[in-house]
Amino acid sequence: MGRWEPNARGRLEQAAMELFIERGFEQTTVAEIAGRAGLTERTFFRHFADKREVLFWGQDALRELLVSRIAAAPDSVAPIDAVAAALEAAGAVLQERREYARRRQAVIAANAGLQERELIKLASLASALADALRRRGVTDPAASLTAEAGIAVFKIAFERWVSEAGEADLPQLIRASLDDLRAVTAGV
Repeated sequence: MGRWEPNARGRLEQAAMELFIERGFEQTTVAEIAGRAGLTERTFFRHFADKREVLFWGQDALRELLVSRIAAAPDSVAPIDAVAAALEAAGAVLQERREYARRRQAVIAANAGLQERELIKLASLASALADALRRRGVTDPAASLTAEAGIAVFKIAFERWVSEAGEADLPQLIRASLDDLRAVTAGV
């Protein structure tokens, strides 16, 4: 395939994931990714700053979705419920890419540097959620606590979703994880 073929980003993402699974993240080069996709290294760098970005490029869109959903929540909604609704919306988007998410998580789990990057991403999302809650009038420490709890709920639900063979979808697992959190904080 030539560079002019459509969906270069998708082809690069698919090629990278195949190579990361086959050879490992560290052993895979940008040149190999571009070659497998039938593209040039220059085309790779038009879409991704480096090979890590193949795994993390959607972070900004995810943050925007979460923040916009919190902002759009009715004023009467409790902060944790606004966060839960935002996380469920993100879960619905991610639901479409479950197999990719499983493979991505396997690559990240096998590399300490990528694990660190994932934790930084989650911390960044928690900060964005807290800022969105503050704009709704939630003061600290409640805004930060709610945001961190929301990210913990998401992380646990996501880990279950990518590792379990069950049919539960990610938004369902987010709701179930939030219910579990509520149960343990209520002393039930």
